Amino acid sequence: MAAISFFGDLLQTISDRGRDLISFGRGDLAAKANAPELVKLCEDLISRRGEASGVALARLILDRYASFPRPERHAFLRLIAQEFDADHRAVDAAIAAYRADPTRARLGHLHEAAEPRSQELIRRLNLARDGTLALVRMREDLMDLRAALRGEEGAEPDLIDAADSLDCDFEHLFASWFNRGFLVLRHIDWTTPAHILEKIIRYEAVHEIQGWDDLRRRIEPPDRRCFAFFHPALVDEPLIFVEVALTGGIAAAIAPILANERDPLPARAATTAVFYSISNCQRGLAGVTFGNFLIKQVVEDLAREIPSLKTFVTLSPVPGFARWLDRERRADAPQGLSKEDVETLRLLEQSDWQGDKAKCEAVRKAMLPGAAAYFLRAKNDRGRPLDPVARFHLGNGARLERLNFLGDTSPKGMKQSYGLMVNYLYDLSAIEKNHETYANLGTVAASGTVSRELRANLPPPRAVALADA
Repeated sequence: MAAISFFGDLLQTISDRGRDLISFGRGDLAAKANAPELVKLCEDLISRRGEASGVALARLILDRYASFPRPERHAFLRLIAQEFDADHRAVDAAIAAYRADPTRARLGHLHEAAEPRSQELIRRLNLARDGTLALVRMREDLMDLRAALRGEEGAEPDLIDAADSLDCDFEHLFASWFNRGFLVLRHIDWTTPAHILEKIIRYEAVHEIQGWDDLRRRIEPPDRRCFAFFHPALVDEPLIFVEVALTGGIAAAIAPILANERDPLPARAATTAVFYSISNCQRGLAGVTFGNFLIKQVVEDLAREIPSLKTFVTLSPVPGFARWLDRERRADAPQGLSKEDVETLRLLEQSDWQGDKAKCEAVRKAMLPGAAAYFLRAKNDRGRPLDPVARFHLGNGARLERLNFLGDTSPKGMKQSYGLMVNYLYDLSAIEKNHETYANLGTVAASGTVSRELRANLPPPRAVALADA
């Protein structure tokens, strides 16, 4: 941390001296208080050769941008998307030169010409102190702008394409800057600084943390663990974190794990590590892969720390299942459901079905075949499972191990999946094989228990639009 602080102080010194060199003070900054003027400063930034003046100007641009209200930030991003494309005449010339002389050098020139100027702008803005975090926040604004453009009546297709292209520039650069080699895994416990613990509470996206006491129950007992990835450029900002319960077997429900009153299990007595919550913390880093590295690293660390651990599983939500099941119940040829199943599942429309044992068992028998079809048969238009959590874990090489009826009876769990949760098994001896067959063939690795739930002789699967996933 001391080295990072020294580097930050050094950047600040360079920035201060650079501000003198380019003769920009607070008054000059205030004068350039709108999007078009800030774009002019960006043009100036990518044309400069001086390092000190570039650092200073980058900081001024980011400060000015941060001070803008949202509409002005969006106006700035629109202009950058439209005006910082590649030079198409230079691209045409480079293509012609390569065709005439197809050497690696010519290909390199073509690559340079084809790169949008926005990528160089992003790189130069990153020179500023805390520039990386500012750019992550800027991309969050860009994501909001893209969503707004898609919902805007009469939005120009060229502007939408330009905004999408700018977003690709951010994702491309972030993928390099947040490479696994730069990430640091930290164990989060009750001695972790409070300002980081506050962010763990705030960023928890799967099972909300109900204040400090709840957080303490999740990270302090000997049978609980929490790990997070950090990046040197975002020292106190977790990128992603995972909460783990050490248990004596595969957990089928979340309530016992989150219970206020329970008897902790000695860590050395645990046989199973249950990953029950994985939360991405930085929305602006969407599309940058962290989770697969995180899980595999935590599995390795836990196996080394606690030799008695033999099983590594998740207890995962199924965020789109209720929507899919409701759609299939109303379809002419529902996937994975018989006519009798469809009729039985009308019980879901009754408020008291969970409290009636007979109704509950009837729903379970009708729902689980549909759940198996949801994971094993239903595909999006890319030939992958509809469920985003499934795509994540299956892509990591996990196996769909078990369907857990009423695994999450919280209001959120009932709304998104009628309480269904699933276990994905990380079998260290099969991870690579499962990953390869899923990546190359789209094959879903599933246990016999899950596969046997499928109904036979029902309509074949059909793909749906990715937006429905």
